[in-house]
Amino acid sequence: MSLVINHNMMAMNAARNLNEAFSRLSVSTRRLSSGLRVGTAADDAAGLAIRELMRSDIRTLNQGVRNANDAISMIQTADGALQIIDEKLIRMKELAEQAATGTYNSDQRLIIDSEFQAMASEITRIALATDFNQVKLLDGTLSGQIPGDHNGTGLTSVGPIKIHFGTGNSSLEDYYFISIGGATASHFGIGNASNALLGGFAISTQNAAQQALVALDQAIISKDKIRANLGALQNRLENTITNLSIQAENMQSAESRISDVDVAWEMTEFVRNQILTQSAVAMLAQANSLPKMALQLIQG
Repeated sequence: MSLVINHNMMAMNAARNLNEAFSRLSVSTRRLSSGLRVGTAADDAAGLAIRELMRSDIRTLNQGVRNANDAISMIQTADGALQIIDEKLIRMKELAEQAATGTYNSDQRLIIDSEFQAMASEITRIALATDFNQVKLLDGTLSGQIPGDHNGTGLTSVGPIKIHFGTGNSSLEDYYFISIGGATASHFGIGNASNALLGGFAISTQNAAQQALVALDQAIISKDKIRANLGALQNRLENTITNLSIQAENMQSAESRISDVDVAWEMTEFVRNQILTQSAVAMLAQANSLPKMALQLIQG
């Protein structure tokens, strides 16, 4: 190579190598400081796209777990109210058994019937008052087989309530409906709010009290069916939560493999680029001093 003044090719070459080494050093520094292998789209365009989709699914799955937990809380609220209603039904049957015997007169049966009707009114009050986040649970609005307005098309939700926990909107994968039967006294066919022609309307006579025993058995069975359905749904939701948690955990692991930096490997690259940068700086300093040799020849 000729000794020239206008163009210092060795200095230019050293400067180019310095820029490349320093750029790689900057990338290593960013990755080590952030903990991310993919910090920008330039690092891995395809990996970035996959990572962002995974992140959205992970966040959605975690919210799905919270949705399912809220549904369990709702079911437990309904079941707690039905437990109190259970006690009232048992007391009503006890009163019906008392009024069914012939050792009481009509006045005494009317007194017994007044407590019987009070218990029926309390059952209705509990059913109408039980709600979760202002959603009535036992008044019958969540009963039925057809989803109704709880599918999201109506402003006022009625029919079985939709519990959404998946990342999409498939009825086979991402949600299902919870139906809760009505638990008022009229739903059970007991008390003076029910049909007067059926047993369970009152226990003011011995015959009515005897018929009420049969009606109360049916009421207790109806109530037990509601509670059994709620218990099955709670178990199903708990299994759903377990599955969602495992799915989110595995997806988080997959996202980590794409996104997170391998610290050991990146630290090796950092040290390598650091040495190259320092070497390039030293060589650039030496290359910049070479034109002085031409000046020495001129000054001769």
